[in-house]
Amino acid sequence: MSWRSADEPPVTLPRDPAREAARRELSKGMYHENDPSWYERAMDAFWEWLDKVFGAASAATPGGTLGLIVIVLAVLALLGALWWRLGTPHRAPASSATLFDDRPRSAAEHRAAAEAQAAQGHWNQAVQERMRAVVRSLEERALLDVRPGRTADEAASEAGSVLPAHADRLHTAARDFDDVTYGGRSAAEGTYLRLAALDTDLERTRPALASSAPSTASTADSTRPGAAE
Repeated sequence: MSWRSADEPPVTLPRDPAREAARRELSKGMYHENDPSWYERAMDAFWEWLDKVFGAASAATPGGTLGLIVIVLAVLALLGALWWRLGTPHRAPASSATLFDDRPRSAAEHRAAAEAQAAQGHWNQAVQERMRAVVRSLEERALLDVRPGRTADEAASEAGSVLPAHADRLHTAARDFDDVTYGGRSAAEGTYLRLAALDTDLERTRPALASSAPSTASTADSTRPGAAE
């Protein structure tokens, strides 16, 4: 065995090959078994960013961190009060949407569809079909003109002028129709039963103009000379 003399220089490698050799060695899996996963690295970066944000905010807030906490709690309390006062936001009914959106059907067909939906507990669809039956029935009786683009609110207003005794119930029915169709709300069995009762009552009601005609004629007769007193 030959021994290197102390006067001889140590074995050295050039800088670039040494760096490449070190890189290859450190790239082996045995050195990275305990490295954090990509999720852990992302979470670390997020919490680091959040810490910087809160640090900057607390530095700019009177009272530092305590003042920032007080402001956050006040904002949360305000949002909670608004939520409790206003309730869950609902989409406003689209007043321009039409009442009938498919092929023309008779009032009897709409009633049958409403009863079928009600039998299955589908109250939203039952309310929609029963309201359509109400309006279609008024059109079939010539109390409303046939107008495909009519809305539920328009139908209630026009029918209320002809049947004033039911004007309030008609407007309530139109509002229920809009709520379940465009407002994102759910109808209950009571809503449908109330609308079905209105439909039945309207079928038995005579228009205001027809009932006022005899009284008008009798008044005219009483004003003629020689009329019986």
